[in-house]
Amino acid sequence: MTQQPLRGVTSLRFNQDQSCFCCAMETGVRIYNVEPLMEKGHLAVLIWDDAREGKDSKEKLVLEFTFTKPVLSVRMRHDKIVIVLKNRIYVYSFPDNPRKLFEFDTRDNPKAAHPTPHLHTLGLCDLCPSLEKQLLVFPGHKCGSLQLVDLASTKPGTSSAPFTINAHQSDIACVSLNQPGTVVASASQKGTLIRLFDTQSKEKLVELRRGTDPATLYCINFSHDSSFLCASSDKGTVHIFALKDTRLNRRSALARVGKVGPMIGQYVDSQWSLASFTVPAESACICAFGRNTSKNVNSVIAICVDGTFHKYVFTPDGNCNREAFDVYLDICDDDDF
Repeated sequence: MTQQPLRGVTSLRFNQDQSCFCCAMETGVRIYNVEPLMEKGHLAVLIWDDAREGKDSKEKLVLEFTFTKPVLSVRMRHDKIVIVLKNRIYVYSFPDNPRKLFEFDTRDNPKAAHPTPHLHTLGLCDLCPSLEKQLLVFPGHKCGSLQLVDLASTKPGTSSAPFTINAHQSDIACVSLNQPGTVVASASQKGTLIRLFDTQSKEKLVELRRGTDPATLYCINFSHDSSFLCASSDKGTVHIFALKDTRLNRRSALARVGKVGPMIGQYVDSQWSLASFTVPAESACICAFGRNTSKNVNSVIAICVDGTFHKYVFTPDGNCNREAFDVYLDICDDDDF
């Protein structure tokens, strides 16, 4: 069933440390703090510096970029801003006296839209926030491939051939880097598998199975220490995988069987989620990890397009329970707009 944008929500996205999320609406953009859940402000869709206290909206406007083709997405870190078009990516210095540093050609990004475009990731790419590793990842020219560029070791204005990883057989649908930029996770448009690669050696580390039926992944996120990974899809389910201790993940029952054929073997080799939960009404959502409540209890936040906020806690043995619920769109007063 095709879902329509609810309550005017057109897009949802976490910031790089997952402490805040941005809710784009027909009336503007709202910024929310995650823990505790509270509204931080509402803005127009331009680049602003909200730290400029005491200034009106016009004086908070920092930058405005104009292109001849539609801008599909934007990624930022403290010193760079990445603008993603259909088949080209531009990297600019940021925020003082912005200048173009790099530009890269890509495969059409993405190739096709999904019936729920308000959460379908347009202009796929991710930018590592680490000071030690300024890694940029985006779809390669070959179907199902990823391109990796270390911006720190590439001189501005020079042509650098990005390193390519052949990650999937079909087009990339979702991609994410962990905080230090040492691991990249990706999923294809089929949406059954999530593959993780070492960004230095380019070798596959692990293969995680979301399910056996096709799905569109909306979001992949690592925990802050890269011990876990979460993923949400158009099935309305958030899956949680263990990365530091992969023995915690579930395995197919067929793994206990002896020799199996190649078609069965692909299900045996991949790892299934440690835990999962489904948001009410199977609403489209993005997900990220919350603050640890104790050594053996972790949490995942799900932000849904229906305006709801969910916090689930899970334990290493796979128990998963909802700890908090709220309606984030009701936190602020619409009269403030």
